[in-house]
Amino acid sequence: MNHWLLWPPAAFLLILAVAMILLRGLSIFSLPAKGGAVGGKRKAYACGEDMKENRGQPNYSQFFPFAFFFTIMHVLALVVATAPAHDWSAVQIAGGYLLCSSIGLFILFRR
Repeated sequence: MNHWLLWPPAAFLLILAVAMILLRGLSIFSLPAKGGAVGGKRKAYACGEDMKENRGQPNYSQFFPFAFFFTIMHVLALVVATAPAHDWSAVQIAGGYLLCSSIGLFILFRR
């Protein structure tokens, strides 16, 4: 290594120092807390609502079918697009995968 900046620990420390300087230097542009106290400035943002306790329970039951559909469609596109056209057995396998994926997605969204 010809230069010390190419040494990963030195580059990491340099970038960390620059980030800390930017963090401290740009904090003058942030809004001051109301009443001069820190207050809610360090609290997580909850859409402007003052929550005394965490009552939010995220529900991912509607997210799963869409995530599954997205994953299956991308894998299906990858398999079909990369199947060699001149090899008949590969085309059959891609077609079978297309058929099975279609049936699986039909079952998923049947409800």
